[in-house]
Amino acid sequence: MSDLKIIVIDASTLSEFNNHKRILRIEDSASGLLAFISIHNTNRGPAIGGTRYWHYQKEEDALRDSLRLSRAMTYKCAIAEVPFGGAKGVIVAPNNASQEEKDAILVSYAKALAELGEPFYTGEDVGLNEHDVQVLEQHSNTIVGRPEVGGLPARWAALSVFYAMEGALAMQTGSASFEGKKIAIKGLGGVGIDLCALLEKAGARLVGADIVPERVERALKNHPAIEIVDSAVIHTTESDIYSPCAMGNEFNKDTISDLKTKIICGAANNQVATKADGQGLFEAGILYIPDYVANAGGLISVADELHPSGYSKERVEKNIKRIRNTVEKIIETSLRELSPTGEVADRIAEDRFKESV
Repeated sequence: MSDLKIIVIDASTLSEFNNHKRILRIEDSASGLLAFISIHNTNRGPAIGGTRYWHYQKEEDALRDSLRLSRAMTYKCAIAEVPFGGAKGVIVAPNNASQEEKDAILVSYAKALAELGEPFYTGEDVGLNEHDVQVLEQHSNTIVGRPEVGGLPARWAALSVFYAMEGALAMQTGSASFEGKKIAIKGLGGVGIDLCALLEKAGARLVGADIVPERVERALKNHPAIEIVDSAVIHTTESDIYSPCAMGNEFNKDTISDLKTKIICGAANNQVATKADGQGLFEAGILYIPDYVANAGGLISVADELHPSGYSKERVEKNIKRIRNTVEKIIETSLRELSPTGEVADRIAEDRFKESV
């Protein structure tokens, strides 16, 4: 028997709060569900964003994650020009939960989506896989990133990172060619491994790292020429491009000085810990492509599932390819105004979602 509770909470005292529209705490003692859904802004359209399933030390950490990630989704929707607003779901994963127990939690979560009073289109994020998305889909009509339609968003995010890298290389070197370029990729999961394939085909030299041995083994099997290094030090590797494709908050005052790269362009969310760190990268002469610009391909694909005419792979590929032009525009403005790329991208996004009011 379900004991589902959806509680509106006030998180305005937290630093991650950014005039969010709604913040919800969801719990179901019968299944063990504890989750937070933060809806940041719906000026451009209904809320959309992935759902993360993760072990958190404290409930507050999960709440902060949902606040931070939902805000980033609003900016990503605006920069990618999709008619949606930003939201994020975060499920607190119990310790040592079996797949059966996880399924029960996901069923409760999916049922809660129908009780929100407004649509929240969601799907796979960190901690969820294709099976989990199928469980959610059986109990909710607001699940996107469905395997039988556009597929999981990882491959599309990899493609957008690839095009973003092209734009960065073109602006910095005058050529978008990857031939002979050394690309260091941290995180060889879904996005990272797909990115390896795209880059290797384009002639790049690969360096990779992951904390999961099975992912390293898969990378070596699929790409025998890849050089594997430790995840703790890959950011110090000399490279033409460093691509963070794992967890975020990587670049801060302690790590920026260790970087030996010319360009940062990856799929991980919230790569820069603070605005000051974005300034630090700029002052260090490192070209940083804002994460929500580079990884927008996944969003573009799942949003297209909701297109009135139905999903179109050709339209998705065309829209993702435009990210290169967006990156070039951001860099051009950054150089002209002597402003960090993150600030330029934020300003473009804010103009778009604030104008939609």
